[in-house]
Parts: sequence; structure tokens; C-alpha cells
Amino acid sequence: MSIFGKQHGTLVPVHADNAKSKDWLVLLEAATIVGQQRDKLRVALTTQERKLVKKRRLFGKPQYFVVIDGYDPRIHALYFCPQLYKNENGSLVPLTGPEIGQLMAQALEGGAIEKSPWYEPAEGTPKDLVIKAAPNMELDSLVVDATNPRANKPAPLRAVGTSEKDK
Repeated sequence: MSIFGKQHGTLVPVHADNAKSKDWLVLLEAATIVGQQRDKLRVALTTQERKLVKKRRLFGKPQYFVVIDGYDPRIHALYFCPQLYKNENGSLVPLTGPEIGQLMAQALEGGAIEKSPWYEPAEGTPKDLVIKAAPNMELDSLVVDATNPRANKPAPLRAVGTSEKDK
């Protein structure tokens, strides 16, 4: 490969702290599942491996990008998540990437916008994000409710308010 070789995939800008971390990269997809019984969000990709590109400007800070094949800002949202654990019989067991992605999709499903999956050829990239965070939604603390586990799906999540965190 040469220095001027073409990158395969789309460059998605990320913060420098996220570029250097070993957190899970979770790519969620919205508005691609049709029908009555459906989830608003689908987990498109979960991985800890990533290809980074660092671009520098003269006398400026470097900018970091993650290379993702097939990324489309119309339907995709990118998140980073640290390794999560579940308590099984008193021991901590790490969750797998797809389990972490399902938990995030369930937690963010309320903020997914409803729109048609098609667009006109002259239409540009939308200014609105695929997932809008609610003003009261805090992603630093989520509680997993394991009261009624579903088959092949993780337990639902709920956001913890600041008044509940202090207890």
C-alpha cells in the first residue's frame, strides 16, 4: 500500500480520547426495519478493533477519524461504551459486544426519530441526528431491570435520574 492509497470506508470524526481508548465501538442503525412489530434501532456493528486515521493541519491539533465501511449519517449513529459486566452467582461476567449493543439500542430507542428510510437524489445529508437525546436522559448511569428476561434479548434499561443516583 502506498502513502497516497485510497481508504476503504467512510471517515467518521471522533474525539482524541475515544480514538485512543479500548472501549467498545457500537454502530446503531435507525429507520431500516419496516413492518408493524419492529424495534426502532438495530445494532449494525460492535467491535473493539478499529482502523484510525489521523489528519494534521499546519499548526493545528490533529483530528482523529474511525474508518467504517458503509457508514451513512442518515441512518447510523456511532457510540463508544466501556466493557460492561453482569453479576452471575456472585461473580462478574463480561458482556459480549452484541449484548452491549442491544442494551444501548434499548436505552436509546426512545430518542430514535421516525422517518422514512428513503430519500430523494437531490437531498443532502440531514442536519438532525438519527437519535436525539432527551434533555433528562443521562447515559453515565443506566440500571438494567432483569425482572422479565426475554429469550435471546437482554433485559430492558432505564435511565437513572440524578435524584435516584444520590440514594
